[in-house]
Amino acid sequence: MLAHVAHAHGAPSSTMVLPAERFPTDEEGLAEALADGVAWLARHNLSEITKIALISVSDHPLFDLDYRFVQVIPGSPVRFDFRGSCGHSVLASAVVAGRLGWISRLAPEQRIRVRVLNNGDHVVCEVDESVRSGIKFTAHFLNHPEVPLSELLPFGEPTSDLPYDGGMIRASAVSVGNPYVFLSGYDLGITTSRQLFAAGRSLFGTLTAIRRSAARQYGYSPEGAFPKVAVVLPDSDNCLAVRAVSVPSWHPTLALTGAVCLAAARHVRGTIPFGLAGADEPDVRTPLTIRTAGGVVTATAEVSGYDPDSKLFWVSVPEKSVTFTGALAIDSFDAHVLKEDSCLLSS
Repeated sequence: MLAHVAHAHGAPSSTMVLPAERFPTDEEGLAEALADGVAWLARHNLSEITKIALISVSDHPLFDLDYRFVQVIPGSPVRFDFRGSCGHSVLASAVVAGRLGWISRLAPEQRIRVRVLNNGDHVVCEVDESVRSGIKFTAHFLNHPEVPLSELLPFGEPTSDLPYDGGMIRASAVSVGNPYVFLSGYDLGITTSRQLFAAGRSLFGTLTAIRRSAARQYGYSPEGAFPKVAVVLPDSDNCLAVRAVSVPSWHPTLALTGAVCLAAARHVRGTIPFGLAGADEPDVRTPLTIRTAGGVVTATAEVSGYDPDSKLFWVSVPEKSVTFTGALAIDSFDAHVLKEDSCLLSS
């Protein structure tokens, strides 16, 4: 059976894109099938692929694609987290769907509307550039209807004291795109972006302990991938330096959903990102600049204000590039598929 692989620049892993209709929908059956596929990847020196997307043409009139994300958690045995999403993998899926003919050939100004089945998100992948070497998108994360800012705070407050194995720390839990826990670098003894980007195993261990504690507070498994955790420092007005933990190591940049969540959090009065980003009441149209060890991105949140009853309409992140890297004939899936390959997937 053919799987297709695409890489979103800045992501820690390429995405293996699979046809959802061919696989079990229940988590137990799907995990069994994917475990055999991941083992095949390992045997072929492709174990660095830790993101899987299952896609189909949507039967909903408002969407082009339905998308389900699975995060591979390496180990013996391999595990999977079905809970969250991945913005980079959404874009990779749009590229694969275009190559398979499931949607129109990708061209500038085209918009691919994606329904995220994991969490109900609505993502629009707007094509900015389409060339042989890859596709460049602006990703729009939409809220229909708009969401009060108070509903973005799963712990109920902009900032909470979070206990963890090393003590207690201030944290802002915000959920947009994916659940995130944002920490101030100052509370961890880090005062400059250079120090943040150079930090090693000690900080990683601390953040892992904090993430596990936050997962328990969310009611999630501490062994899973969510919530994400990121350390934030001011870099200049309306610019934040950020470093985040991924699976199973540091994220080379920041997840697309992390940029989306951070841009939204920057507009929620009382959160750590709001306090560190500069102006007390930023222009709602001003993009947030996000600097990481791997580069710079911008994100713009469309909001009506900064207070709990203000509304979030959407968040947009431009300049996201994706490259199609090829197809893989994975025979380990054959025992699990539900019917013969369609002509589209054999093309």
